[in-house]
Amino acid sequence: MRALPFFVALPAALALQAQPTVVKPYQPSPAASVSQDLGASTVKIDYSSPAVKGRKIWGGLVPYDHIWRAGANNATVFTFSDPVKIGGKELAAGSYAFFAVPGEKAWKLIFNRNPKQWGDYTHKDEEDVVSFEVKPMPMPHLQERLTYALAVKSDTALVATLAWEKVAVAFEIGLDAPGLYWAYLNRTLAGAKPDEYVPFLRGARYCLDSGTHLDQGLAWADQSIKAKETYGNLETKARLLHRTGRAAEALPLLKKALDLAVAAQVPQDYTDGLKKTLADWQGK
Repeated sequence: MRALPFFVALPAALALQAQPTVVKPYQPSPAASVSQDLGASTVKIDYSSPAVKGRKIWGGLVPYDHIWRAGANNATVFTFSDPVKIGGKELAAGSYAFFAVPGEKAWKLIFNRNPKQWGDYTHKDEEDVVSFEVKPMPMPHLQERLTYALAVKSDTALVATLAWEKVAVAFEIGLDAPGLYWAYLNRTLAGAKPDEYVPFLRGARYCLDSGTHLDQGLAWADQSIKAKETYGNLETKARLLHRTGRAAEALPLLKKALDLAVAAQVPQDYTDGLKKTLADWQGK
């Protein structure tokens, strides 16, 4: 094996020696995050999670009636992929620092337009964009680590919850998920290639499942079938036709979908479902 020339080997060796040793610091309040999708929209919370460690938290480590970072280390940050409504006010898509002013009977929650803050030390009132009050809820069990959660309440709302020690606070995040998803579908499918059958099938399926925009759903089903005929897009078009009162056109398509599904040896439950639907439509 030939050795590298000196003028090549020396710089490489020096570069290796020059690389610093990196030691990741131990964080008593580790970083955490939680996110939730609704339609094509996403809400994410980035925070640090301190522990109780036997301490008095509310009115102790976290004083009442003082602004608090609602976590540890950097300020807690909420990121919204789309516009939302919180505390009765509209918030544009983007990232926001989240603060709280805990009280014995009520908490003030604050969204601030500067997401890059260490704690609450540089918080400025003039940068607050939304503030509102919520009532704290007692918890029967001890929550050792501060934790955030996001849960889907409906097609148009999520619930965010902060829980620590034996107290939780929750608030609603309004999100026009159906409207935003419809806009996303139209944007995405406008740029889809004509030979891509799956995107158009998903658009058609959304129209069928939501019971909305059925005519557009039929158009997308046709585009999907034109790209590649499958039992999935034939079934979807058949159901859309039946939903719009065109049963005579729907029947032969559903029969063809069943034939293709049987030939493809799909799971029996699926073909049994198609057979039952076919019998129902034929009045058998």
